[in-house]
Amino acid sequence: MEEIRASDLKTILHSQRASIYYLEHCRVLVNGGRVEYVTDAGKRSLYWNIPIANTTSILLGTGTSITQAAMRELAKAGVLVGFCGGGGTPLFAANEVDVEVAWLTPQSEYRPTEYLQAWVKFWFDDSLRLHAAQQLQTSRLKRLLADWNTRALREAGFAVDMDRLTALVRQFEPLIARAPDVTALLTDEARLAKALFKLAVDTVGHGEFTRAKRGTGTDAANRFLDHGNYLAYGLGATATWVLGLPHGLAVLHGKTRRGGLVFDAADLIKDAVILPQAFLSAMRGDEEQQFRRQCIEALTRGESLDFIIDTLKRITTETARLADMKAKEPAPNT
Repeated sequence: MEEIRASDLKTILHSQRASIYYLEHCRVLVNGGRVEYVTDAGKRSLYWNIPIANTTSILLGTGTSITQAAMRELAKAGVLVGFCGGGGTPLFAANEVDVEVAWLTPQSEYRPTEYLQAWVKFWFDDSLRLHAAQQLQTSRLKRLLADWNTRALREAGFAVDMDRLTALVRQFEPLIARAPDVTALLTDEARLAKALFKLAVDTVGHGEFTRAKRGTGTDAANRFLDHGNYLAYGLGATATWVLGLPHGLAVLHGKTRRGGLVFDAADLIKDAVILPQAFLSAMRGDEEQQFRRQCIEALTRGESLDFIIDTLKRITTETARLADMKAKEPAPNT
């Protein structure tokens, strides 16, 4: 049988990959040509295969190590690797400690250039960058409206008042469209997030809730939100890597903030998928592992990575077209 080379694995579309791994207390290495993680059971070592061809990202938690050979094979297959604390948060890389997102992306000189070239056509224009941010937030609202009305979520116990949610979306859609600058858009985003937390709390009967800063919340809902958001960041980082868009070219979360575009991309699915599951798991008393499994299943079932990639592609193409049209306009008389 012909051997499949690791370098060929990245030809499998990332949008069709199903797996996000969180590993702790293990070693990741290459064994017999396969990437595996090894755990200890008494005097025995147990080896578990990682299907890298079907994996988007891997979070390495407490007590983990990885070999150079394993990193080489993961990079060839286009798998993003992030080092994190226990339970998935905080996320940091070996050379950048305690930053919110620092994925070790596979290095390749042959990433696609089509979307990067289109992105930079508009990125240096403040008005067009604002337009892209507005499109991002509008897509986020549409996804939220669709995902919170699924049968799976209702059967799980998150039967949201759709009239209330629809009214909330209709309230913020014109605010987003009319936002004069990114600062105003971020203010509206914060107000929307607060309203969504309130709606989720009322839906599951959670009681009082205050969103704590990252890593400072002691209640289950805040911990689950932090944990789940990093799964969304992994998909956001994967999507931008697939399209060849540098993480520093953000449209909403700050031009000078490293990793800002990952936050922008993750916003498309965070509220839609992570937020309801965080409150459901908090009310059920789930363990971290149960919550993580539910999130990954929901992200996979809803084809979240596909949605992020398609949305970024559409925004890139449409806004670059506006940039071309603007460039052809005659210069004003001086």
